[in-house]
Amino acid sequence: MKYTQQEMLDRLNSRDKETLMSTLNIEFIEVTDKKLVARMPVTPKVHQPDGVLHGGATVALAETVGSVAAFLFLKNPNAKVQIRGIDIAANHVKGISEGYVYATATALHIGKTLQLWSIPVTNQEGELISQVKLSTIVLSKS
Repeated sequence: MKYTQQEMLDRLNSRDKETLMSTLNIEFIEVTDKKLVARMPVTPKVHQPDGVLHGGATVALAETVGSVAAFLFLKNPNAKVQIRGIDIAANHVKGISEGYVYATATALHIGKTLQLWSIPVTNQEGELISQVKLSTIVLSKS
């Protein structure tokens, strides 16, 4: 079944209740056939003690959008599988203390089992905050 972009975003945003995604207020805001975008507000709730965005919160945002994209863009979308992140690396290049950060997941490689994702995290002006690389694996559901 084909969904409109808004229907897909509504479905993605409604399934994250009582999870880390709702704790961090992560919201999916754009989906196309090539990318998935989510945003997270930068408030004191996600700050380090010195008042800037915590790198762990940034990585949680990136892994969230990358893992969901990995499931959305499966080669066999009807397979009964689950996605797990197996490696993540982040380079934090700029601090931010307020506003929103945006994570955009685009595939570098989508195989039957392994996927590799590039996930730049930017501020509202489009400036790079962090560059994240995520590797995921597709596992059969038991």
